[in-house]
Amino acid sequence: MGQGIAQVCAMSGYETKLFDIDVTLSERARAAIEQNFTNAIAKGKLAEEDKQKALGRLTIATAVSELKVDLVIEAVVENLEVKQKLFAELEKINDGKAILATNTSSISITQIATSLSKPGRFVGLHFFNPATLMKLVEVVGGSATDAFVVAVMKSFAASLNKIAVETKDSPGFIVNRVARQYYVEALKLLEEGVADVESIDKLMRSAGFKMGPFELMDLIGIDVNFAVTSSMYHALHQEPRFRPSQIQQQKVTAGDLGRKTGKGFYEYNVKNE
Repeated sequence: MGQGIAQVCAMSGYETKLFDIDVTLSERARAAIEQNFTNAIAKGKLAEEDKQKALGRLTIATAVSELKVDLVIEAVVENLEVKQKLFAELEKINDGKAILATNTSSISITQIATSLSKPGRFVGLHFFNPATLMKLVEVVGGSATDAFVVAVMKSFAASLNKIAVETKDSPGFIVNRVARQYYVEALKLLEEGVADVESIDKLMRSAGFKMGPFELMDLIGIDVNFAVTSSMYHALHQEPRFRPSQIQQQKVTAGDLGRKTGKGFYEYNVKNE
């Protein structure tokens, strides 16, 4: 997600920094973005000049201390403690002046912001995968988020050629709250032996969905999808219809996380992905 968001920002004219605790992942992300631009040129969708300008705006930060910026968009693991620690550090680096945005799919914006001295400058900015193609962005205000920060983020999303939808802080926000059953019910069908993975995906594609639920979980990352379901399940007081699947839990335990590991509900040639 971070890679896709960075690509969109650089293409839209923003000076963009990529940062990961493992710098090789940032380097790999930048290389992938450059390849995406090259592919777009081959398809006649991008000019070489625009590619070079966008790449010139995209740099790699090798330390979190280099992230003194106007806006931070975080896309790390779906873990409250990790996010809170990171944002507390980013707030200090930027003297509380930067807008801090999280791409979380389900963790409470209000809860993350409790680690900050200026929670009014904290907001949810939820992109969808792949961020380079999906038009929707949820702008999520926590209980302390300043109204002007929400307004600025809606304008920012529009500048990326995205459709911004404002939503209040609620488990799963809008899209994941509604779409969670797409995954949960598909997993129940699999658990009950009603149909296999390929059949369920094929049927859902024939019904008009661009991807079947298992294909989509593999694309998103089974670990990420499982974490979101688990977060919503607990946030909604163990509401049965959001109960996480044992099949998905087993995949996470085994490290079969989808496309990024080469195996999930399907197998992939990682080198060619």
